[in-house]
Amino acid sequence: MNSLSRREEETLLKTTKAYALRECDALVREFAACTSGRTVSVAWACRNQLKNVQDCMIQYTGPEPMEDVRKEYLRLRNLRQQNTSE
Repeated sequence: MNSLSRREEETLLKTTKAYALRECDALVREFAACTSGRTVSVAWACRNQLKNVQDCMIQYTGPEPMEDVRKEYLRLRNLRQQNTSE
């Protein structure tokens, strides 16, 4: 079977997003510091910081990286299934 169930897909996305947040932690902290004490002005005052966070996150959660994660997950799942059937 070379497709993911909805649960597997959601779990992979959740895990990948958590990993991306850890990798982009410095930028996330910078954005959080910028938003502190602001309300409406966040939209323009922290625009650059938000873009930096988004650019960093897309490196890990974009379509190409997610496809790589799916392929690796399927490879490992198939290996595990082969080992249990032997």
